[in-house]
Amino acid sequence: VQLQASGGGLVQAGESLRLSCVASGFSLDSYTIGWFRQAPGKEREGVSCISHSGGSTYYTDSVKGRFAISRDNAKNTVYLQMNSLKAEDTAVYYCAADRQVIMSSYFSADSYDYWGQGTLVTVSS
Repeated sequence: VQLQASGGGLVQAGESLRLSCVASGFSLDSYTIGWFRQAPGKEREGVSCISHSGGSTYYTDSVKGRFAISRDNAKNTVYLQMNSLKAEDTAVYYCAADRQVIMSSYFSADSYDYWGQGTLVTVSS
């Protein structure tokens, strides 16, 4: 069971990136997927979450209106489209998966059993 996050890079403020989270060894279609990020010297924080069906999505306040999470279960992939990036979005981004995430805890890292290795997003101002 593996998750692989990719798509990070160095961009200027205002630009966009799309992160991908690909699963191998299991099918993502029964898993809730969360995106988390951790900036240097800060705690890991939940950014966005999508239910297993894709019918429910959640965003932390700081990214609402700028980020969009989606999933393509046929490709076993979840995406995080990040637009209008800001310097404060700079962090290592992780995807995480779990079959049973209580919706009140979808931004708690403890709710997820499986984690990808992280992809670095650097936004220069």
